[in-house]
Amino acid sequence: MNFSIIRVARTILNVTDLDKSRAFYVDALGFIETERTNDHIYLRGLEEAHHHSLILQKAEKPSVEAIGYKVEKEEDLEGLESFFLSKGMKMKWMQEGTQHALGKSLRVQDISGLPVEFFYKMDKAERLLQRYDMHRGSRVQRIDHVNCCVPNVQKASDFYMNELGFACSEDTVDESGKLWATWLHRKQTVHDQAFMNGIGPRLHHVGFFLPDPLALIHACDVLASLGYAKSIERGPGRHGLSNAFFLYLRDPDGHRIELYNGDYLTSDPDTEPIHWDLNDPRRQTFWGAQAPDSWFDEASSVLDIISGEEVPLKEPILAKSKPEFII
Repeated sequence: MNFSIIRVARTILNVTDLDKSRAFYVDALGFIETERTNDHIYLRGLEEAHHHSLILQKAEKPSVEAIGYKVEKEEDLEGLESFFLSKGMKMKWMQEGTQHALGKSLRVQDISGLPVEFFYKMDKAERLLQRYDMHRGSRVQRIDHVNCCVPNVQKASDFYMNELGFACSEDTVDESGKLWATWLHRKQTVHDQAFMNGIGPRLHHVGFFLPDPLALIHACDVLASLGYAKSIERGPGRHGLSNAFFLYLRDPDGHRIELYNGDYLTSDPDTEPIHWDLNDPRRQTFWGAQAPDSWFDEASSVLDIISGEEVPLKEPILAKSKPEFII
């Protein structure tokens, strides 16, 4: 493997109304608006020193254009090109200047059909970690992970681990021992990329790291006070899997984001994955509360990197789509 992927670094969400999206992400949740154009809003967290980690892009329909990964050096992009060519996978180059604030990037339709992008260079921005006068809403710090619904979790997991160099921190198996979900990482925390069994390919959510658990509670208060109480889909709570505190929200277009804090270090290469049974009530919510049906059934469509059309959906190979919590 002659390339090195560092971390998940950005997502591009297509939204139908930039003003409504800005009110949610900036005014309510406290994302930093780096820049705005007629068709784009570029957002980042308080500790991020790059131009953005989230792009809101004006479109007729909500969808996901790309999930972006940062690589260690520019030569890694050529290594990735050679690798994907050898696999016969659909890909295209986005030359520097094609995308605002970003250098040359390589886009590929991954093994599950997800639009994944790799880049090395992004314009820098001021890190605002100690600009406490600017900390508002949820005080979001940085992008942390993405979770995607895919028809074949085992296939996706094998590809990311065996071919792209990801490691597994935790996973979930069903009654027959089949892989139902997996949490994979390149950076030294629980996950950059998670896959869960479901109709796909779709983006289930983008996770953003907060400074402490109380920031989740404060975010709920701010959202409710601004009239966004119905945007709170699930939580706040603590996951058994990852041990993190969570809050799941739906933005004005239905895209799901997770506010997240409190997972653990995964830097040691001999750390073994934690295995969970699908019906363990502590897995999804350590305190035992069930997730709503929408959390399992609904997710964001993703786009073909060449045509720009929605990628056709496939049914999952595992029949069960929602765990049965047995108390």
